[in-house]
Amino acid sequence: MDALEVRFQHEVLRIEPWGTDSVRVRSARESIPSSDVGALQDRPACGPVEISDGKLVNGELTVVVSLVEDDGFPFPSVRFVRTSTGEELLAEEREHFWWPGARVFYGNRSGAGEIHQQFKAYPGERFYGMGQRTHGRLDHKGLALDLVQRNAEVSIPFVLSNRGYGFLWNNPAVGRVEFADNVTRWTATQARSIDYWITAGSPSSILSRYADATGHAPRLPSWASGFWQCKLRYRSQEELLSVVREHKRRGLPMDVIVSDFFHWTAMGDYKFDPAEYPDPAAMMDELSSLGVRLMVSIWPTISPLSENYPKLRDDGMLVGTDQGAEFHGTIRDKGMPVPMPFAFHDPTNPATREFLWSVAKKNYYDLGVRVWWLDACEPELNPGHPANLSFHAGPGAEVANVYPRDTARMFFDGMTSTDDPETVLLCRSAWAGSQKYAAAVWSGDIPATWDALQRQVRAGLSIAIAGIPWWTTDIGGFHGGDASDPEYRELIVRWFQYGAFCPLFRLHGNREPRMSTGWDMTGGPNEVWSYGEEAYGIIREVMFMRERLRPYLHEQLDRASSEGLPAMRPLFVDFPDDARAWDVDDQLMFGPSVLVAPVLEAGARSRSVYLPAGAQWTHAFTGEVFPGGTVIEADAPLEQIPVYLRDGASVPVAG
Repeated sequence: MDALEVRFQHEVLRIEPWGTDSVRVRSARESIPSSDVGALQDRPACGPVEISDGKLVNGELTVVVSLVEDDGFPFPSVRFVRTSTGEELLAEEREHFWWPGARVFYGNRSGAGEIHQQFKAYPGERFYGMGQRTHGRLDHKGLALDLVQRNAEVSIPFVLSNRGYGFLWNNPAVGRVEFADNVTRWTATQARSIDYWITAGSPSSILSRYADATGHAPRLPSWASGFWQCKLRYRSQEELLSVVREHKRRGLPMDVIVSDFFHWTAMGDYKFDPAEYPDPAAMMDELSSLGVRLMVSIWPTISPLSENYPKLRDDGMLVGTDQGAEFHGTIRDKGMPVPMPFAFHDPTNPATREFLWSVAKKNYYDLGVRVWWLDACEPELNPGHPANLSFHAGPGAEVANVYPRDTARMFFDGMTSTDDPETVLLCRSAWAGSQKYAAAVWSGDIPATWDALQRQVRAGLSIAIAGIPWWTTDIGGFHGGDASDPEYRELIVRWFQYGAFCPLFRLHGNREPRMSTGWDMTGGPNEVWSYGEEAYGIIREVMFMRERLRPYLHEQLDRASSEGLPAMRPLFVDFPDDARAWDVDDQLMFGPSVLVAPVLEAGARSRSVYLPAGAQWTHAFTGEVFPGGTVIEADAPLEQIPVYLRDGASVPVAG
């Protein structure tokens, strides 16, 4: 027997060991569906498992199924317990004492319908992860969250609880979750089964088991930890090359430069416009000689003017619709006098992935491009009605959230088929398992404000907990920012100081003066020397600090690949026994040895810092030593943010 299966009336409940200390739980009416587009594709190995009399024991996780008979209808109830202590980690709770139960199916005669999964709420419980959110919180307790992909809202339905368990809602349907004071409830608006995964352990072991279940990230390529330069749009080959040449003339580091959107002849052509890039082969040769890689922007949008549109349409490789034409938004692309409709490719279709990779290989890869910016891969619908979509993998309401994962898969599989497969895919969205396809995520089109910077710290820590170890922001924010404004110059300095401790280190933004969206837009200046001599001097030193940190960072990202432990993480991952470490949401650990306290307020020249118990902490720049378990007021001059080294660690923050 390799599973605990319970049948009661019309319901089938199946609980299977799924990796060490972990189980997968599925429930459906009549039978468990055979189709599976979720994140749990391959079952990890585990140790001995005991199954008997409604109980499954897998290492530190024990699952007990019992028939609850009270004043309402009887139903099988599931309870999760820590094996070594008998402590309850999580238990189902029915929605009402009479009806319904804890697992609810509202069918619509199609085999699908709205489903609910309800658990108890516990006093003092905290929830971390859930992808990347804009609400500015690290702890999601008390919040209701939509399970849908949007620009800057990356829905990855995995949480780590301070009660000692991790939970993945393995369902790509559009839905919601409520972490309320009276209940924890997961809902899909249309699905065919309940499907989730749970594991028990410390924060670090939970993250490791989660990577085992959903996939480990590759090793980050050595070049990818360097500096990435971008502005809204370099409008020509010569303009792009001139920026690289100036970086090299100044002796500044640069590993990647970006050719952003509208560099193409038409959306969906996936090739350089010869009017702007007359000799891309020569451009790639010069970049290579300077040690710089080119990243090209790839959008999922297909213009009806694209040379590839007829084949994609006629071969069923576009996202379909239940009602209306197969167009999902508008933009003023090349050859368009006004904004016109566009379609989306369907990456859940293997034929789409094969065909579009062949186009990208011919027009980009064969020139030397190895880095891909998979922008707007939520996808960005207008109006935002994913339930109206139809995919190769199923109805939009049931599968829409896997779109960014399968977009990354398209380019990862394509690169893997070549002789030079090493890559990074910069994505604006992700789902559970995206990390195994070399997906790096950035935080989307965020404002250029102090409030946005504060929210980035929590967003980055949240997505790290949700299994994405490669993450970055648009340094300085995306929407706005005047390079000549002294107040904005302070913000971008502080953002650079924070960005140097993110897994990827990347400048981008649509600076003032901005233009209306269209193929001829460019955005204001956004090179590091654009912000005045004082800011440039500080940013330059930050860039060289980042260069010193790269060997240490790669050691941590190698652990992310092998163990699932992200390099950038909340304090409680390293200090789970320090109750105060679970409260801190504006600091981060950069690997096990470096604590970073970004400056997040205008005009601040000091900030409060908590140093976790169980270690001594040395100020990276002054050498002053502080005991753990203390709060200090740390100096933070404009040229420096507070950084502390754990137990005398030798990490070259200060050179």
